[in-house]
Amino acid sequence: MSLSVPRVCLMGHPVAHSRSPMIHGHWLSTLGIVGEYRLEDVEPARFPSFLAHLGAHGYVGGNVTVPHKEAAFDLVARRHRAAEAVGAVNTVWFEDGVLVGGNSDVHGFVTSLDEHARGWDAPGRHALVLGAGGAARAATYGLLHRGVTVSLANRTRGRAEHLAEHFGAGVDAHGFDALPQLLPKADLLVNCTVLGMIGEPRLDVDLALLAPHAIVCDAVYVPLETELLAAAARRGHRTVDGLGMLLHQAGYGFEKWFGVRPKVTRELRELVEADLHARIRQRA
Repeated sequence: MSLSVPRVCLMGHPVAHSRSPMIHGHWLSTLGIVGEYRLEDVEPARFPSFLAHLGAHGYVGGNVTVPHKEAAFDLVARRHRAAEAVGAVNTVWFEDGVLVGGNSDVHGFVTSLDEHARGWDAPGRHALVLGAGGAARAATYGLLHRGVTVSLANRTRGRAEHLAEHFGAGVDAHGFDALPQLLPKADLLVNCTVLGMIGEPRLDVDLALLAPHAIVCDAVYVPLETELLAAAARRGHRTVDGLGMLLHQAGYGFEKWFGVRPKVTRELRELVEADLHARIRQRA
C-alpha cells in the first residue's frame, strides 16, 4: 500500500453520476496533497473479488455505493461501530494491512446538524424520521448516539418495525397514517425517503402540525431546496438540506485515506451547488 501517489476510488454500479471526484479533487488541490480519486464501475458479480484485491489494484481505500454497501459489510476484515449499527459499509481503508469498513453517513448527518442547527440535541429532544432504508438507519443511529429518542414512520409499517427492533430502546415504529399524531411531538423532522427528489412523488406532510421550534431536515439534495424545506422555511422553521450531509460524509473518508481532516467551506459548497443546478437545467 506504499504508493507514491495515493489512489482512492468509488466502487458502485453505476457511478458516473457521482460528485465525489469533484469534492475530493477540490480538497486535494486546495490542501496541496498529491493523490487521486477515481470511479470504478464494478458489477455485483465482480465486487467481492475487486474489494478483496483493492490494494493490488493500487488503492489505499475507497467509497462504496449502491448496490455494494451490504456486501462490503460482510467482506471487510473489521468494522467500525457505526457500520455495525447501521448494517452497511460505505467507506473502506487499510489499518496495519487489514481492510476496515466504516459508515460515513452517520458522521455526515450529525455534523451537518451541528453546523446548521445548533442545539438540536438538547436534552429531552425527540425526532420523527421518515423512511426505513439506509439513510434512516444512519440518521436513527446518529440521533440515538446523541441522546435523541426517535419515532420512525414509513409507508410500509413493517419495515419501520423491523428497524425499530434492530435499535431497541428509544425507537418506536409507525405507518404514515400516524403522522398527524407524531408531528406535534417532534423537535426534529427528518426526511430519509426519496420523496421530494426530482423524478419522485412529492412528500405530503402537514407542517402546520409541527411545533414552531421544530427543525426540519431533508436528506434529499436534488433539488437542493425541496418542497419540504421551502415550506418549512416559510413557516419560520430552521432547515437543514441534504448537501451538508453529503459534504461532511465525504470528509470522513478523506481523513482516513490522506490523514488530513478537510474543511467544508463556502467555496466547496458553491462549487457543488453550481454543478447541481447545471445538471437540473440539463434535465429540464
